Amino acid sequence: MPLMDHLRELRNRLVKAMLFIAAGTVVGYVVHDPVWAWLNEPYCSLPAEVRGGEQGCDLVFTGVFDPFFVAFRVWLIVGLAVSCPFWLYQLWAFVAPALNGRERRYTYVFVPLAAVLFVSGATLAYYITGIAMSVLFGFAPEDVMPMITITNYLGYMTLMMVVFGLGFVTPLLVALLNLMGVVTHEALARSRRMILFGIFVLSAVVTPAEPLSMLALAIPLILLFEAAELFCFVNDRRRRTNDDLAGLDDDEISPLDDAESAADAEPKR
Repeated sequence: MPLMDHLRELRNRLVKAMLFIAAGTVVGYVVHDPVWAWLNEPYCSLPAEVRGGEQGCDLVFTGVFDPFFVAFRVWLIVGLAVSCPFWLYQLWAFVAPALNGRERRYTYVFVPLAAVLFVSGATLAYYITGIAMSVLFGFAPEDVMPMITITNYLGYMTLMMVVFGLGFVTPLLVALLNLMGVVTHEALARSRRMILFGIFVLSAVVTPAEPLSMLALAIPLILLFEAAELFCFVNDRRRRTNDDLAGLDDDEISPLDDAESAADAEPKR
């Protein structure tokens, strides 16, 4: 299509996606209270002596508009999650005409798998935040009481869940790039030490300044990267075998068959 037709198509897809997200935000408005209680559970589950209060969660706000902004962010998070299949379909419908048959088959497998990995990472972040806050609050002097604002807490929770979710999806992208021929196992093997070091550095940067969250993100990422590297090794080996056999004539014996014939020709003792 001409460029203007592409832009019109993109505009229509974005408008439809925004309408679905707006409808999901309305759902978020309805279920705001249980969702906020769920997000607030890691902090509320901390012991009272750690939170510095006898009862309640003791979250505070310092701005006039802070309660509305926090509530709106919760509505939007729910809206994005609820309408995810619909706006992802709009993205897929815009990109799909440019993909060939093989690339489309990859997306059918990798998109659901990416969703599972993202949810797994976000779930791990949800359960690790309570332990991380307990460790962080332990550095406070005994006569100091924490007064965490709702904006600060929600930002911390969403950041942790998004970072862990995207981190879990990254090794899957490495496997996808290998299938497309962009990344090879040899390149990954040469850079393994730098990649592992980079995982630890990135985990230390994007998580709070305590070792528990860093290790909770770094160790699963290393395991997923090793699984992706193993996949790249198997796929590259299969690709080389297919390339070697692709150049043979229909009547030519493959190297494997030739080796078997030579073995059969040896005299038995």
